[in-house]
Amino acid sequence: MNDGEIPIIAKTNELYKIYYQYLQLFPKKDKYALGNKCEMYIIATIELLIEAGSAPKEQKLALLKKANVKFDALKFFLRAAHDLKILDNKKYLLLQTHIQEIGRMLGGWQRSLTSF
Repeated sequence: MNDGEIPIIAKTNELYKIYYQYLQLFPKKDKYALGNKCEMYIIATIELLIEAGSAPKEQKLALLKKANVKFDALKFFLRAAHDLKILDNKKYLLLQTHIQEIGRMLGGWQRSLTSF
């Protein structure tokens, strides 16, 4: 993690690095559809988190809500990849560990902006 980097961004970047390795193992027909869809949702979440990190306080919550929507879509499509046996249990559980932690961090950040 770089100095000044927001922890949730660092954690989401870790998720991306792990997922990127797994994406290389996807069957070709799934890699360019479902695989790329998941990758794009991770990237979109990172972009929104970076934007929220540098946005004025009054704009942060709206950006975090958008990030949460992208993140929820990512969870749905990763679950689909697991259900379709594209991701085995071990890989899926490792991704889920990161997803759960990121979800807690995202929820906490949102609550911190609404509890004043």
